Amino acid sequence: MNFQRFFINFLIGGCCLAGRFLATAEVVIDINRGVMKPTQIAIPNFHGSTPLANDIAYVVARDLESSGLFTLINPQAYIQSFPSFATRPQFKDWHLIHAQILLHGNVTLAGDKIDVTFKVYDVISQQVLDQFSLSGRAKGWRQMAHMVADTVYTRVTGEKPYFNSRIVYIAETRKGKRRTKRLAIMDRDGANHKFLTRGNTLVITPRFSPVDQEITYFTYLEAVNARGRRSSRGGRIYRFNLQTGRTDAIGNVRGISFAPRYAPDGQSLIFSIVHKGISSIYTFDLRTRVMRRLTHENCIDTSPCYSPDGRRIVFNSDRGGSQQLYIMNADGTDVRRLSFGQGRFATPVWSPRGDWIAFTWLTPGDFYIGVMRPDGTGQRMIAKGYLVECPTWAPNGRVLMFTRQELNGKTHLYSIDVTGYNERPVPTPQEASDAAWSSLIQ
Repeated sequence: MNFQRFFINFLIGGCCLAGRFLATAEVVIDINRGVMKPTQIAIPNFHGSTPLANDIAYVVARDLESSGLFTLINPQAYIQSFPSFATRPQFKDWHLIHAQILLHGNVTLAGDKIDVTFKVYDVISQQVLDQFSLSGRAKGWRQMAHMVADTVYTRVTGEKPYFNSRIVYIAETRKGKRRTKRLAIMDRDGANHKFLTRGNTLVITPRFSPVDQEITYFTYLEAVNARGRRSSRGGRIYRFNLQTGRTDAIGNVRGISFAPRYAPDGQSLIFSIVHKGISSIYTFDLRTRVMRRLTHENCIDTSPCYSPDGRRIVFNSDRGGSQQLYIMNADGTDVRRLSFGQGRFATPVWSPRGDWIAFTWLTPGDFYIGVMRPDGTGQRMIAKGYLVECPTWAPNGRVLMFTRQELNGKTHLYSIDVTGYNERPVPTPQEASDAAWSSLIQ
C-alpha cells in the first residue's frame, strides 16, 4: 500500500484490525429526524439610509433559519409597516400572522463607522425580550449581523451562540486522478472565503487554536523524480498564524505524525506518531518545545482529543483487537474503553460543553456520525451516508459539521443538530472535507 493511501485510511480509522470484533454493548442507530416545532419569527427590513441595513437583516434571517429552530414568516404576509425604528409594534397584527418573535432594527453609517440597534419582541406577551446596540467599522458589518443573530438565538432558545464563528477546512480540486488539497477558511455561513495555502503540498487535519489566531495542520511532502514518479518525503506538523500569515514547523518530530490538536489552554499540542508500524500519542509543549509520549502499547493509538477542561483525552485504538474509543487522564494514566460495538469507531472529538463525544462509526457497507456520553453511555447515530467522517463541534456544542463523500466520489461538508435534526449542506466553492469549527469570535 502506498504511503498516501495508508495515511488517508489511517486518519478515517481504516487501519487493519486484529482478532474478532467485541460486542458487549448495543449501539443505538437512531437517525430519524427529531420532531421539532421551530419558533415563528418576523424580521422586517432594518431601518437606515445605508443599503447595509437590508444586508444585515438578510444575514440575520439566514443565520436564524439555518439553525432549524426558527421559521421565517414571509414578508408579504406582514400587516404592519414600520415608518421608523421608533414605531411601536401593533402586536395584534403580528399575532394574526402567527409570529411568536418580532425582530426590529436600525442601522446608521457615519464614515467607516456603523451602529446597529435592535429590539427583540415576544409577540405573545407583548414585551421586549432584549434590546441591544453594537458599534464597529463598516467593513465588519457581517460580523455584527452574526452577533445580532446570536443575541436573538440565545435569548429565545436558551442555547449558547455560534453564528459568529469561522470554519477552516480542506478545499479539494481534481485533475485526472490527482487531487490538490488546500487549506481554506471562511465564516460559518460560507462568506469571506479565503485560501491559506497554494496547493503545492498536501495538507490535512486543520484545527483551530482556542484563541483562533492560529491553525495547526499536517503537511505531507512528495518528491517527483525525472520520470514524473512521486515518492514520499515524509510530513510535518505546522502552525499558521492568521494575523501575520506566518507558518512554522512544530519541532523536530521524527516518524509520521498525524491529527494534531491544541490543548484547551492553547499552550501545547497532542498528536500521534507512527514508528515501525506502531502509532503512539504524544504531547508537544509549544513553550518549552518538549515532547512527551503518553501511550506505550504495541498497537495503533491515534486521533486524540482533550476534554474541555483539559483533564482527560479521548482517542481511538485497536489495542483490544478492534478499533474502538478509549479515554485516559491527561498524563496517560487510567486508560478505559468507551465503545464496545461491532465495526470501527474513529475520529472522536469532545463537545465544547463536555457532555458528548462525537465520532465516526464504520460498519461493512454503512457509515455513521454518532455521539456518546463521556462514560460510554447514550450511544446513538445522528447521520448516515457513504463515507461520512470527521465530525467537528460548533462552539455552542449543539451543532456538528462533518464530511460526506457522495457516490460520485465528490466530498462536501454538512451540518446537523446534535438531535439528528436539520441536516443541511454547507456552501463551499469546491469540494470540501475535514472541517474544524472555531470558538466564538469576540
